[in-house]
Amino acid sequence: MFKDFSFSALTMGMLTAFVGFVSSFAVIIQGLQAMGANSDQVASALLALSLALGILAVSFSAALKMPISIAWSTPGAALLSGIGMIEGGFPAAVGAFVICGGLIMLSGLFQPLGRAIRMIPGPLANAMLAGILLGLCLAPVKAVAFDPMLGLPIVLTWAVVVSRWRLLAVPASLAAMMLVLIFGVDLPADTLSQIGAAIHPQFVFVEPVFTWHGAISVAVPLFIVTMASQNIPGIAILKAHGYEPHPGPMFVATGALSSLVGVFGGVPVNMAAITAAMCASTDAHPDPARRYVAAIIGGFSYAALGLVAGGIIAFVSLAPPILLQAVAGLGLIGAFSNAAYAAYHNPATREAAAITFMVTASGIAFAGISGAFWGLLAGGVMMGLQKALRRERLP
Repeated sequence: MFKDFSFSALTMGMLTAFVGFVSSFAVIIQGLQAMGANSDQVASALLALSLALGILAVSFSAALKMPISIAWSTPGAALLSGIGMIEGGFPAAVGAFVICGGLIMLSGLFQPLGRAIRMIPGPLANAMLAGILLGLCLAPVKAVAFDPMLGLPIVLTWAVVVSRWRLLAVPASLAAMMLVLIFGVDLPADTLSQIGAAIHPQFVFVEPVFTWHGAISVAVPLFIVTMASQNIPGIAILKAHGYEPHPGPMFVATGALSSLVGVFGGVPVNMAAITAAMCASTDAHPDPARRYVAAIIGGFSYAALGLVAGGIIAFVSLAPPILLQAVAGLGLIGAFSNAAYAAYHNPATREAAAITFMVTASGIAFAGISGAFWGLLAGGVMMGLQKALRRERLP
């Protein structure tokens, strides 16, 4: 590693961790809180997740000499926000996290399962993801309606920065929220002492409770979203940059760590997509054989951010919840627009995608099972019906 070290890899690795953490930790907080997690459990989850990201990124990148970036499942956390608290509370959600990790492991060990996930029609998977993200993406509008003096600076900052420096848009909106919090909200006199006391999070073990409701409503949709929107695209991005990783061992490792961090409140970890493109680009190093160093530095940087996650949570928790939701929503606008475009791009599957999107976005659970599962099922039925009728019309 030392002979391949470069300043460009150092800066890109640190930027990757900063962008990945800051642009999506608000989504993680919202998702876990929606599941019933308290502040200590959220801090524990971020600590466990950050260390897991660091361990996997450093291990894979150093062993394979490839820029293997690992991330937490941001779309998965957005899914949790849409589902809300389930029967059995947060322990049941933790049980679902553990099951999801096991399914990811099986997809690496049992190839037909991985192929089955890849066989889910892309328009339907993207429509489900867009439906999941819609609620959070509306949060910036709700924040402006809640209090224009607090919400507008955050939204306008994002709009200006995203037009020129896309990667810095969400960190800039988070900085704007912090300034709004400092100058526009009456903070307690002992704010600094509260942040100092909470800055280093502790692991909080949550005994998982396994239920059919949690497995079907949370674990299965979480598995599908993580595989379809993170793991498979992450592998594809590496291949597009000339790297040929074997996905099986990576899915097994990320699945095992997902189950482990799950008992500390963490959502699944997976192959990164956006940050993978950053570490695999020429900005990390002109020589593709030396870009893996950026991913290693990114892994160490993730772990360092996790060690102070408690202070970050203590500070942002002082803001009205809608402001944090607004930052999370702004960070997901790009993912929502990409998913919506991919869902509706093909006219032949547009109706099926629309049904998947509407059922998922409704947030309505049937028989105790979340709308994401039913949306995918309804869209699949519609797509199968259309294909069957088209075949009948053929001579």
